Amino acid sequence: MNGEQVAARRYVAAVTTLAGLATAAIGVWALVGPRSFGDWAGFGFHEHFLHDIGAFQLGLGVTLLLAVLWSDALATALAGFLVANTAHTVNHVVDLDLGGAAWQAWALGAVSIAIAVALVLRLRQVGYVVGNVGSTTEPTLAPFVRQKTIRLTTFRKDGTPGSTPVSIAVDGDRAFVRSFEKSLKTRRLASDPRVEFGPCSGFGTPSGTAHTGQMRRLSGQEYRHAARMLRRKYPLLHGVVVPLAHRLGRAKTGRTVHFELVPTQAAERSDASV
Repeated sequence: MNGEQVAARRYVAAVTTLAGLATAAIGVWALVGPRSFGDWAGFGFHEHFLHDIGAFQLGLGVTLLLAVLWSDALATALAGFLVANTAHTVNHVVDLDLGGAAWQAWALGAVSIAIAVALVLRLRQVGYVVGNVGSTTEPTLAPFVRQKTIRLTTFRKDGTPGSTPVSIAVDGDRAFVRSFEKSLKTRRLASDPRVEFGPCSGFGTPSGTAHTGQMRRLSGQEYRHAARMLRRKYPLLHGVVVPLAHRLGRAKTGRTVHFELVPTQAAERSDASV
């Protein structure tokens, strides 16, 4: 990606984020302070009307913010609509003494429940990975393009295995994982780069076939590329939560480290083609 493309991407993300924050803030203002918002906007004061403006503005703002983080259009639309409609439902309950009917609140609530179920099902369809994912022509890595978590097994000097669930990002014929400098797996990999890896739940329960491979610690441009791939696939987890946790705990955990995961089958095919 050249400099012009990077600048354009950053501009789009910045403008969308600012618009989302401003729109959501206006929505919250209309919801919690309808009279002051109505005076500012020149609408006069109709409490339920202003509450509904707030609900829809909040939904639009959330949709814009999620669009920066999520790559799945359907999940983004469902989540934004869920926020707006749920706030709309609350408005009908709170403002029941101003007009309307109880059945309207029940009907809106039922729509929110239906949309929430649809959102959960959609997230399951995409493996709960809502960020951008790469592609691969490497057969061993293909199942991990959309895989959220893998069970990574490293080995002590005496061969004793130890397993932990970690995130994985695939880009072409390469895969990347992240850890911190003082973790057990990082120390184990320093003496033995061999690993076993396979799909698992977020708690580390295996959910598919395990493979063998080797890990290579990255630095420089490769280090930054790995961080970028993880951040794109997991915008909240590896874009915000993990970097913040590593930064706050640096004295205890050490610096963030990145590894390239090379499946044994891929390494063998590469050697055979040389």
